[in-house]
Amino acid sequence: MRLKGKTAIVTGGAQGFGYGIAETYVREGARVALFDLNVDKAREAARALGKRTIAIGCDVSKAKSVDKACAKAIEKLGRVDILVNNAGTTHRNKPVMEVTEEEYDRVFDVNVKSIFLMGQALIPQFRAQGGGVIINIGSTAGIRPRPGLVWYNASKGAVNLVTKALAIELAPDHVRVACIAPVAGETPLLASFMGEDTPEKRAQFRATIPLGRLSTPQDIADAALFLASDEAAMVTGAVLEVDGGRCI
Repeated sequence: MRLKGKTAIVTGGAQGFGYGIAETYVREGARVALFDLNVDKAREAARALGKRTIAIGCDVSKAKSVDKACAKAIEKLGRVDILVNNAGTTHRNKPVMEVTEEEYDRVFDVNVKSIFLMGQALIPQFRAQGGGVIINIGSTAGIRPRPGLVWYNASKGAVNLVTKALAIELAPDHVRVACIAPVAGETPLLASFMGEDTPEKRAQFRATIPLGRLSTPQDIADAALFLASDEAAMVTGAVLEVDGGRCI
């Protein structure tokens, strides 16, 4: 077990990439707190994953909610060794002039501000215990952007860069920070990325990926397992592209 004795928080952990990461972490020996806006779905996921998993309701875009959820996680788990900032959202694929201010704010609050808020809540804990790991879920959209997703692309570009900046600043505290940049995957956000979920649209997306398929939660979970493990002890500031060759 590569994470035996470790504890983790996975935001957006009730479904998609987050659930896949949590499932893999539990299988590898970790205790995991699932943070999710939909607490009922998080509880359902926690029941499915077993007794080493707890569900905590959290709006990662709101400071009070984040602080309360992190305090509860520390109380229940005793400490937090790994933070996975997975929660994310997007505006629907559409021309830039059709994106509303409300949509823009929501994308940046969930995708970028959440990393700020989770860091404010947990970096003091990491420093006090002598280290930790932060894994941000970025996107190939922040490296090789797709049309119709301008502000989502921009938010994930910020996540990719924030990872590098945090890695530099937190290195003296023995806190490693890394990022996973997935290509479009089989998650609830896929239809929004495409604009409409049709066989033709899926074929168009797959055609942009040299390996010929979308990513899966397990693809991302395997990368998150490596980055959280002691095998990655010398890895910080990396943006790991899990993209089937999309960014080449």
